[in-house]
Amino acid sequence: MHTLTNTPRHVIITGGSSGIGLALAALYGQQGARITLIARSPERLAQAAERLVASGVVNTAIEAADVTDEAAVATAITEAQVRFGPCDLLITSAGLVEPAAFETQSSADFDSQMQTNFSGTVYAVRAVYPAMKARRAGHILMISSGAALIGIHSYSAYCASKAALHGFAEALATEARPAGVGISICCPPDTDTPQLTAERLKRPVEAEMLMGAARVWTADAVARRAARGLERGEFAVFCGVSLTALGYFGSLVKPVLYWLYNRRLLARRPL
Repeated sequence: MHTLTNTPRHVIITGGSSGIGLALAALYGQQGARITLIARSPERLAQAAERLVASGVVNTAIEAADVTDEAAVATAITEAQVRFGPCDLLITSAGLVEPAAFETQSSADFDSQMQTNFSGTVYAVRAVYPAMKARRAGHILMISSGAALIGIHSYSAYCASKAALHGFAEALATEARPAGVGISICCPPDTDTPQLTAERLKRPVEAEMLMGAARVWTADAVARRAARGLERGEFAVFCGVSLTALGYFGSLVKPVLYWLYNRRLLARRPL
């Protein structure tokens, strides 16, 4: 078990310009960590950095890079470590969700979610992991989703990308543990972020029937839960009772959920 008991000196966050990534940046930055934010938009990064400084975070830097570009991510992380020293905690929070029925979604939209959510995380991890192993120190936190735990109508690409992320984290943890490197994955529910606002405009009623009853968390609440999980040495950090039940007892819980869901789905279809 690898616990993160002390405030990391340098935290690098992909997808750090908004949402959960920015909330984690504020949490660790206010504890004294040096923060590097990585995201695609220089403008949004600059705005995020201003928000952090206004909240009392002293040492903040930004690096513009698209996480689907492995070379760009590696360069951004190299620059970050030259500036602030070795990465003690990598948080991969960059994500993309485009709900649509599988047969209507283009291959490009499907692939972009796989590349951003899965490959984008792998690229960032690859950029820090060898040095962490050599130092026998460091922690990697991957932000996944409750969608990694259950299949959702019109979320085939998103569910697949997040489930792949979970498998990657589990496998990497077996390699990293003997080398003194911690691996964790966080599965939040719907979280009040700009991405959720845009996503809900496209979410079909069939998906809302399964997802809509769940409480929406704030980004700050998810950040606090993730940080507490790292302090406790948790590999899988689940947010809320429902996702904890799915995470630990999915084989028992999911058949019941699908049975109830399918009954509701059939009931609303015209005869």
